[in-house]
Parts: sequence; structure tokens; C-alpha cells
Amino acid sequence: MNSIQAGLTESQQAALRSSSLFNDDLAPVPVERRKWRVGSFAALWISMSACIPTYMLASSLVDPKIGMNWWQAVLTIFLGNLIVLVPMILNAHAGTKYGIPFPVYCRAAFGTLGANLPALLRALVACGWFGIQAWIGGDAIYKIVLALGDWKHVPAENWFGINGGQFLCFLLFWAVNIWVIYRGIDTIRFLLNIKAPLLIALGLLLLWWAYRKAGGFGPMLSQPSAFEPGQPKAGQFWAYFFPSLTGMIGFWATLSLNIPDFSRYAKTQRDQVLGQALGLPTTMALYSFIGVAVTSATTVIFKETLWNPVDVLTRFDSHTVLITALISLCIATLATNIAANVVSPANDFAHLAPRLISFRVGGYITGVIGVLMMPWKLVADPSGYIFTWLIAYSALLGPIGGILIADYFVWRKRELNLAALYRANGEYRFTGGFSIVALIAFVAGALPNLPGFLVHVKALSDDSVPKLLADLYHYAWFVGFIVAFVVYLVGRKLAVAPAR
Repeated sequence: MNSIQAGLTESQQAALRSSSLFNDDLAPVPVERRKWRVGSFAALWISMSACIPTYMLASSLVDPKIGMNWWQAVLTIFLGNLIVLVPMILNAHAGTKYGIPFPVYCRAAFGTLGANLPALLRALVACGWFGIQAWIGGDAIYKIVLALGDWKHVPAENWFGINGGQFLCFLLFWAVNIWVIYRGIDTIRFLLNIKAPLLIALGLLLLWWAYRKAGGFGPMLSQPSAFEPGQPKAGQFWAYFFPSLTGMIGFWATLSLNIPDFSRYAKTQRDQVLGQALGLPTTMALYSFIGVAVTSATTVIFKETLWNPVDVLTRFDSHTVLITALISLCIATLATNIAANVVSPANDFAHLAPRLISFRVGGYITGVIGVLMMPWKLVADPSGYIFTWLIAYSALLGPIGGILIADYFVWRKRELNLAALYRANGEYRFTGGFSIVALIAFVAGALPNLPGFLVHVKALSDDSVPKLLADLYHYAWFVGFIVAFVVYLVGRKLAVAPAR
């Protein structure tokens, strides 16, 4: 067994089964089950990147009144994904080497109990994304029903900010997600196998339709950005670019942390590195181009900018085409939701009480919180989608990424005591189960972004916060990552270090 395939023997796992920190879902993956090669990781990222939020991510940047032109938007997304690929590959290393999931990986830096902080923050973000995907699927069902005829027996009054029909369709699609969680991993694998080609085909068909209706790529991609001379925001490109770039990084900042949940199944480090490098930036660039092109075309075709593909599909005259497309969208959205937004939080919630919470129960918890977060409000408008949702949570996840990489690569030189990660009284207990250094570094990384966030959500007035502090929020992921990285290493050197 080489160092990349290090793991616990069956006798070691048996000895740890009595530990409160151990269950079968959190245990290191045995060497014989680590079979993912380059193609597996590329397929994973193709499947997860080809999704409606990716389309909306790109299309939200090209509103001619406030945004970029098509190539600026695609380049911003591609650059953001190249940047986030770096922590993605680095954090994946521990999963591949030791076969451990994200919450267990966090124990080395945050402590055996302190690891619940990054796990829960990551889980709550996933709950938000679970809700967003469920809302997209439910909205598609709602549009299908409207296409078939008027609803006469469904309440039309406002329910939590949406009408009764929309809310019931949302709950219906949400229930299908919960049913898939109950069915287990085989159903999830089946959905992923059909999802990627289905949604890519749907995106290309939309692109072909837009090309024909708009009169070619020339008219489609001729929309100027809002920052060109004579446009509404002339000369303000960089003030829009950097917050947008931060939002693009925030889009996959979640997976850049919990990638060990997937890389623990990798055969070698080469497989996870090449697979992710091939699958993530390329698919995001392709699907974002589809989103940008079709959205730009809607400005030409309908004289208004439609950033949600469901709204575009409802403009089709053929009920057969509309229903087929929206059903395909529902299936693809379901597969993305389960893979990207259930696997990680299920493990994260299980980490709270490994003896009581299984993967399946963790998935149910994710679903319930996803409803309570009212996801239709998170995607109500393009500006809120990027500047409130994506940047806000990147302000929390950036510091976690900085701490994990500083601990694993710099402080520990990629060496972990695997058995001790599962012992309540082992070397990763620190102070009562918490690493004070990691907690201080996390607060130090997140705190500089708080004033800007409060200004952005109007909890504080613009005049009450110095402009420098307010502007830091636009670079939230970078600020949080760098500050936490440095503070963590300084703190480790100053503290009385535990046995390594």
C-alpha cells in the first residue's frame, strides 16, 4: 500500500467503532473502493456544472442596463473557476491520500468538536442551494401546468412571497428530492448518468433556437456592456468586475471545501487533479456562454432581458416542445441537487452526532432547512443572486479554506494521524475539542467583510462605515482566505503546539 492509499485497517476501524466520532459514513474509504479515475472526476464536474444556476450565473451578468457584454461575462466566469480550482485541488489532496470526508478533514485544523463549525457553515450554504434548485424545478412544474391550462382550484393568494400554485409545485418537486434521498445512492447514480447529456442537449437546443430567432450570433452578441462610452455606467467596469469575480468564486467555494467527500474515492492524486482541471473550467465556460448568448438574444427577440431559462421556455408556442424541455430541466435539476447539495450536508449533519444521524437523516435535515430558507427570495433578482447570496457566503467559506490549506500543506506538511482523527481524546482534541487558533483565525478572516455586508443589506447606512471597509466586501473570499491563512499560521507558531 503506497502513501496515497493509506487508510485504517479493518482491525483499526473495529477498534474505533466505539468512538463517538466514528460511523460507517465518516470512516475512511477502503483502498479497494477507491476507483475514481480522471474520467470519473471530469464526468462529475460536467454533470454538476451543466445546471440552471450556472446558466443564471452567466445571464445575470449581461443585463445591458447594469452589466457586461458577452465576452466579459464569460471571461469573468472562466477566470473565477480557474481561481477556485486551486483550493479545490489542494483540499482534495487529503481526501485522496487518507480516504476521509470533509468533516473529518476539518478535525485536524479545528479540533474534534470545533470541526462542526466549518461543517455546519458548509451545510447551511448547501441547504440554501438545495432550496434554490428545488425552487427552479418547482417553477418548471408550475410553468408546465400553466401551459396545459389555467388552475381553477389552486389558491392564488400570496404564500410566503409567492402564489399558492408556485408554492405547491415547489413542495411537489421538493418531495421528489426527498424520495430520491430515501431511495439511496443507486438512484442518485442513475440520475447523474442521464443528467449531463440531457441538460447540455437542452442548452444547445436553446442556443440554436436563439441563433435562428435573433438572426445569428452577430445580433445576439452585439449588446454593449453598461460600461462603454455613452452607456449608463460608463467607466465603472472594474467596480463591477471584482465583486462579480468574487461571486463567481463563491459559486463553487462550497465544493472547494468539501471536495474530499468525492476525492476520497480517487485512485490517485493525478486522477483527481486532471479530472477536475478538465471538467470544471471548461464546462462552466461552455454552459455560461450558452446562458450569456441566449439571454442576450432575448433582449433582441423580446425587447426585454430574460435571465431565467424557464421564463425563456415559456415563450415557446409549441406545448409539446415546452413540456418536453421543462420535464428534461426538472430531471436534470433533480440530479444536480442531489449530487451537489445533499452528499456534503448529509455528511456534515452526521458529523454533529455520528451515532444518531445517518447519511439519509442528514439528507432529510438538509431538505427541511432548504424550505425554511425561502429560496425564491435568494434568486428574486440578478443583483441579489450575486451580490447578496454568492458574495455573502463566500465571506464565510473563504476563511475556512485559508485555514484548512494553511494547516494541511504548511503546518502539517500533508501528514495526518489518521486514527487520531477518530479519537475524542487524541492529539486533535486541542482545548476541550476546539482549536482556539483556528477559531481566532476564522473570526479574523470573516470580520473585515462584515461592515460591507451590513451596508449592502441596508442594515447600516453608507455614511456610517468607512468606504475602505465597505469596499472590502467586494473581495470577500480573497480577504477572508488570505487573512485567515496568515493569522492561523502565526497563531500556530505562537501557541504551545500539540504533539504532531
